[in-house]
Amino acid sequence: MQAWTAEQGELLLGDAPIPTPAAGQLLVKVAAAGLNRADLVQASGKYPPPPGESEILGLEIAGEVLALGEGVSDFRVGDRVFGLVAGGAYAEYCLLEQSLSCLLIDTLSNVAAASLPEAWLTVWLNLIELGALRLDGSSNERRVLIHAGASGVGAAAIQLAKACGAWVAITTSSVEKQAFCRELGADLVIDYRRQDFAAEVKAAGGADLILDTIGGAYLAGNQRCLNQDGQMIVIGLLGGVEAQLNLGLLLVKRQRITGSTLRSLPLGRKAQLTQALREYVLPRISSGEFRVTLDRTFAFSEAAAAHEYLAQNHNIGKVVLQTFGSVK
Repeated sequence: MQAWTAEQGELLLGDAPIPTPAAGQLLVKVAAAGLNRADLVQASGKYPPPPGESEILGLEIAGEVLALGEGVSDFRVGDRVFGLVAGGAYAEYCLLEQSLSCLLIDTLSNVAAASLPEAWLTVWLNLIELGALRLDGSSNERRVLIHAGASGVGAAAIQLAKACGAWVAITTSSVEKQAFCRELGADLVIDYRRQDFAAEVKAAGGADLILDTIGGAYLAGNQRCLNQDGQMIVIGLLGGVEAQLNLGLLLVKRQRITGSTLRSLPLGRKAQLTQALREYVLPRISSGEFRVTLDRTFAFSEAAAAHEYLAQNHNIGKVVLQTFGSVK
């Protein structure tokens, strides 16, 4: 099969053996693969896959089940499925754990489905499980700041936080991205290029929870606008890996800083998050309460161009590789 790997920052398309499903796994003919910032970091050589996982790029897929490993009982050959993988998505065929698999609903294309797992599992982990937003809509006193609001994760985070009843501020750049975030329900939209996000959020009442995809460059601003007993969850490092922490503010405001990654979680935790995707998110996508925020698709052969598009921050929502023309 054909598959994309990376060496010294360069994407390489080459041949790889078709994987064989182990117990509890599905072999999926990939129709679409979602792109994520983690793919760009892995391609640069700074984010290797967990031990034992595929060196092939990509963390989320949609496609058709071709074979079943021992003990698989919830899926059949021919099922259309999507789900999260720890690697291997940029390929003709990929292994998917049964516990991380979702059946495609009739209203979702393969391309749309491939845009969902990484973003929605990430925001569920960080807003619901770690950030303690409440699904009953009673989080109306919680004030949430989401950085990179027009990204795939940001778009999902706005929708989930608003469903929980939270007040939501976001940072983004262009006029188009600002309008996109307002349409998703953001209460305060900040142009980080022209405005001091910390001053804007603080003037509006501060933040109780910050979902930060930027890291180092935003630490000081995050601390300034984070309220007493507030929590900052760092899930990305676009702004660098180092920053100076104000321990005085940390102590006086009783602030908490939490680091979080989805990829390194044990399979059991990922399975719990997938169950939330099946039971809570998918019905709301089907009903129209939540939107699929797909920005653009690229052909499988255009993986390098897709990476460049994402690296240049052109996307509004998710970017997906379309494998061998299937949009069924």
